[in-house]
Amino acid sequence: MLEQLLKLVEQNAEQQIVQNKAIPDQFNNAAIKEVTNQIFNNLKGQVAGGNMQQIVLMFQNERNRAVNTNPVVSTMISSVSTSLNSKFGISSEVAESVAASLVPQVMSQIIKKANDPHDIDFDLQQMMRGMTGNTSLDISTMIGQQQKSGIGSIGNIFGKLFRK
Repeated sequence: MLEQLLKLVEQNAEQQIVQNKAIPDQFNNAAIKEVTNQIFNNLKGQVAGGNMQQIVLMFQNERNRAVNTNPVVSTMISSVSTSLNSKFGISSEVAESVAASLVPQVMSQIIKKANDPHDIDFDLQQMMRGMTGNTSLDISTMIGQQQKSGIGSIGNIFGKLFRK
């Protein structure tokens, strides 16, 4: 689960982390892993906190609006920024800039993959089951009738993303 997310963060971190002169090279890999962990932990925390419907809606509605305006993603940006600043001594401004560009980029790709019926790397249904510990959870009632045909791909995406 974390491996799929880590790959996405690595693919998108070149400019924001690796080539960023404000982040010492020795911290590049650790910073990428920290971003990955913060995204994962925030998603898991949202589900544990009872915001499963908000996560499902994010995957449905983000095709129609910018992902960085979503409250879940805004929380992730803040968390990543704080973590980069405190763990690696990166200035608040640089940490905020990295988080504000990298997190929405990664989340947009996850959402795109989740909504692609040909991409089975992420499964929202399985992700929700893994985060709640409920192996029989069915999120189809949370997804609009016209969206039900896409549940499989969304479910497959997050299932693989959140399996350990």
